[in-house]
Amino acid sequence: MNDGPLIVQSDNTMLLEVDHPLADEARQAIAPFAELERAPEHIHSYRITPLALWNARAAGHDAEQVVDTLVRYSRFPIPQSLLIGIAETMERYGRLQLIKHPAHGLVLESNDSAVLAEILRHRKIAPLLGNRIDADTVAVHPSERGRLKQELIKVGWPAEDLAGYVDGESHPMELSQKEGEWAPRDYQEWAADAAWAGGSGVVVLPCGAGKTVVGITMMAKAQKTTLILVNSTVAGRQWKRELLQRTTLTEDEIGEYSGEKKEIRPVTIATYQVVTRKTRGVYKSMELFDSRDWGLIIYDEVHLLPAPVFRLTADLQSRRRLGLTATLVREDGREGDVFTLIGPKRFDMPWREVEAQGWIASAECTEVRVTLSEDERMAYATAEREEMYRRCATAVSKDRIVAGILEQNKGQRCLVIGAYLDQLERLANKLDAPLIQGSTSTKERERLFEAFRNGDISTLVVSKVANFSIDLPEASVAVQVSGTYRSRQEEAQRLGRLLRPKQDGKAAHFYSVVARDTIDTTYAAYRQRFLAEQGYAYRIVDAEDLLK
Repeated sequence: MNDGPLIVQSDNTMLLEVDHPLADEARQAIAPFAELERAPEHIHSYRITPLALWNARAAGHDAEQVVDTLVRYSRFPIPQSLLIGIAETMERYGRLQLIKHPAHGLVLESNDSAVLAEILRHRKIAPLLGNRIDADTVAVHPSERGRLKQELIKVGWPAEDLAGYVDGESHPMELSQKEGEWAPRDYQEWAADAAWAGGSGVVVLPCGAGKTVVGITMMAKAQKTTLILVNSTVAGRQWKRELLQRTTLTEDEIGEYSGEKKEIRPVTIATYQVVTRKTRGVYKSMELFDSRDWGLIIYDEVHLLPAPVFRLTADLQSRRRLGLTATLVREDGREGDVFTLIGPKRFDMPWREVEAQGWIASAECTEVRVTLSEDERMAYATAEREEMYRRCATAVSKDRIVAGILEQNKGQRCLVIGAYLDQLERLANKLDAPLIQGSTSTKERERLFEAFRNGDISTLVVSKVANFSIDLPEASVAVQVSGTYRSRQEEAQRLGRLLRPKQDGKAAHFYSVVARDTIDTTYAAYRQRFLAEQGYAYRIVDAEDLLK
């Protein structure tokens, strides 16, 4: 028995003792091949999954290195079955390789003819392949490169993509010092370097940690025309401001492709909504993808990729791709699609680690439990199953508590966030605060956000349009009144609106107002899981006690 910080278990989970002197060293060593599941105060738990092991192989790690790491830091002997499973899982990666053949173009090659024979028999894989060239090689339709990788990972035979990338059209740009001395932080440089070395992949950093800077640094390395995909026009314009501030790019070199503008420039920022819009059954946005010889494609908030973009992205496998996200969590379980179509995870940094370095604000999370009135309880109890959550989440009894929380935080910039428009309209009227929702024009959104930043407005009521990519560093309090059912991703993104560092150095406060004795509390517990895994603890208080 060693005195290591790690306990490795036969169910592929690992426990890390946080207070152990070697804990930080062990955490960094296992990060390439283990997924953090929970990070409470004293013991962090990790899981070794096939996807994590294939990520590690794609990043250049082999089974021997993984086993050596586990042996070095494990307190107890490692179960033999786990070691064998790691070796066999990692050996699956690379048995199939996508390469460029001098005579036949894109081909799938295998050093194991039995594996090739197995995948050729799969109903969804066979149509993606062309003629058999020899016993070990089969032609691949170039347009099916992405879809083929998707299907192969589903059957447990991930392909190593060595077919390379087209260079794309050159477009010079440099990082700029116009706004005073600045440089990418160490971890931003490491993230960009890791993504560049791998050609394509995903960078995971917490909200407020500067993912945009990672993208800009990657662009400076590429020196190519770049397509940036974002989830809203407001987010796209934030990207544009950052590019103008931090690079030598000019206004004329940056185009906006949104519902309001259709500009194609050497650097083009397009919204997912426009990209996925169909006209007479056809994705017109393919013209955007074909309009320039892009050298780099950046996917902001890559965890949000809608299904149509997955399909379109499958056709862009010859371009370098960078995905940026704070939460590589999808409620539909399609993380594997992100791995195959964008690339493996190249860099990840725990939220609390970034907070400890002072790059994001600390946050206190509080679940405030409200008792519904008798009428509300009866309406909830007798509602149809699909209506029950709406009934309790939008209860009028929450309104007084929201107002009380805002009164307690008077003088702070506050966000009230919810999912149901009727509830948000009611709260906006009661609080005499502006409401930003889906129908709010881009111009009005930008005006209200700017007034909030300047302090002309102290409270904003926002729908889920403000969940993502909105830079409001002045926001220090958020009150969540309703959400999208059990979405862990949404909970994390909403807390993320508060994590930009505060000038006064104070902590941010995230309140979630929940109806007691209803499905609202069940969903709240599930929503909090990702943040609990990152080390955030929720304090549960009674609404009446909070407002005393």
